[in-house]
Amino acid sequence: MNPLTLVKKLLVVAWRTLDGLRRVLHLLVLLTIVIFVLAGIAREPVIVPQGAALVLAPEGQLVEQLSGDPIELAISRARGLPDQEVLVKDLIDAIRAAATDDRINSLVLDLGKMGGAGLSKLQEVADEIVMFKASGKTVIATGDGFSQTQYYLAAHADEILMNPMGFVYIEGFSRFAPYYRTAIENLSIDFNVWTVGEYKSFVEPITRDDMSDEDREAASQYLGALWDAYQADVTAARELDSEALQRYADTAPELLRQANGDTARMALDAGLVDELLPRGDIDTRLKLSVSDDADSEDFPSITHAAYLRALRGIEGGQPDGDRIGVLVAAGMILDGAQPAGTIGGDSTAALVRRATEDDSIKALVLRVDSPGGSAFASDVVLHELETFQQTGRPLLVSMGSVAASGGYWISMSADEIWASPTTLTGSIGIGAMLPTFQRSFDRLGVHVDGTGTTALAGQLNPLLELGPDIDDLIGQAIQFGYDQFIGKVADHRGRTVDEIDAVARGRVWIATEAQTRGLVDRLGNLDDAISSAADLAGLEEDDYEILYLEKELEFAERIALEFATVFAPLTRRSTIEWGVPDEFRSVLNAIAQPLRFLERLNDPRDIYAYCFCDLR
Repeated sequence: MNPLTLVKKLLVVAWRTLDGLRRVLHLLVLLTIVIFVLAGIAREPVIVPQGAALVLAPEGQLVEQLSGDPIELAISRARGLPDQEVLVKDLIDAIRAAATDDRINSLVLDLGKMGGAGLSKLQEVADEIVMFKASGKTVIATGDGFSQTQYYLAAHADEILMNPMGFVYIEGFSRFAPYYRTAIENLSIDFNVWTVGEYKSFVEPITRDDMSDEDREAASQYLGALWDAYQADVTAARELDSEALQRYADTAPELLRQANGDTARMALDAGLVDELLPRGDIDTRLKLSVSDDADSEDFPSITHAAYLRALRGIEGGQPDGDRIGVLVAAGMILDGAQPAGTIGGDSTAALVRRATEDDSIKALVLRVDSPGGSAFASDVVLHELETFQQTGRPLLVSMGSVAASGGYWISMSADEIWASPTTLTGSIGIGAMLPTFQRSFDRLGVHVDGTGTTALAGQLNPLLELGPDIDDLIGQAIQFGYDQFIGKVADHRGRTVDEIDAVARGRVWIATEAQTRGLVDRLGNLDDAISSAADLAGLEEDDYEILYLEKELEFAERIALEFATVFAPLTRRSTIEWGVPDEFRSVLNAIAQPLRFLERLNDPRDIYAYCFCDLR
């Protein structure tokens, strides 16, 4: 081939490549324009009907922050899949606004699809329901049946209507977990474990076949406190005697026998519900309650999601005055940049840094709802928070349902630590785990041998028995890490190291106990913490705005979310789900839960401040 022909072919290839790239870019631009045009067309203003009921029908677990990648969430919604999480803030904002909205005359609680929630989250939503009732408006709870979590909110309604085939299931609080020591031994795996603190139980599923006495002691105390709080709130709301729920759970078989096996009648006889009605009759009752017109096909209503869209659609742009920054730190703490619903050492620190660099933010409130995770990432976040404080502006922490271990690590420097009375906190301790598989491979007939240039060479090889030098090094590092942890807490909390060590050792405390031991300053919710932050910053009540600091979406993420918003109604009815039956999935999840978190842990030193604080 002569040189001229070769040059021509190269030019043709280059031109076709550039032309193809041009076409792709044009297509992307056109697609973007179409999506935004469709979004503008599809997003008609939401109209709030006059004399309407606000329908609160949360689907999924109540959380402080939605978890997951925005694009994945957008695709899921576009497929018509239900959300598995609901923001507590959204429920609170909707109820609070509706209480003073003349267009809303009642609140309907449809809780059948609501999942789990920490007691502190339920209490915050219930407080708003009580305030809504205080405005003179009616609250009605309906359901085919109620779980313990669902019933807590339902109990605060003026009236509870349940299906005649329903059941109110109240069982109290518990914490049970599978333990793997024998299974791990049968697999000939050696899990090398280091911890400081006899109450640091997150390694126990690996090292034991049962709950330790120390863990049982601590768990019994905070579970009892949670159950006492649940009972007190519900019996007061329903005007029952203080032992009603304890009696209902402890004598359930006898109570059901007295009701001739009718679970709905059992709940009615116990005073837990007001009336038993099938779905059609419940709808009629709601029509009469809301519109006084039983002949109408339906009653005027609006869901809390649509109501929030209507409210937020008329809100102005970003405020330009003084602000209180609120940063939600929810989920496991991991190193690096992490998506929402997880605390990333780098990503969360970047949000704190944004607050530090924003002179309009006069105080920062960190809302923590985390069982901890990476000790390294926790310290990265703590350092950034300390840098914010060095500017002379107040930092306050508001604890959600759980702020333990690493969750406490990132909280310790705050000028004030606020917690709900039912927050689980403390668990000040650290640990590390490294598995080795030399015995497993020996059983398979695979034998590892070799040589190295130093005493440490090969001592971290997972195919070999853990070397004594590495064992010693990690043990020393764990002890140093614990000493560093309690030393920092003592310094920030104005206590001696011995005083902090006495309440640390990995023990979990309910917030009322944590306050008496100096780990928490004041009891209250997020609003209380924000008000206190304003006072410390010298701001008057009407002189500041609240700014939630969140990761800014990338261009592609914004496009995906717009796409989901426009096309979700078209795909909602066309989704076919395949998978493991729910019954089997729940069993598998329960078995794997203590081990599943291991695959996410990514501390550079494999040292963790984590708390197994999950409970039922």
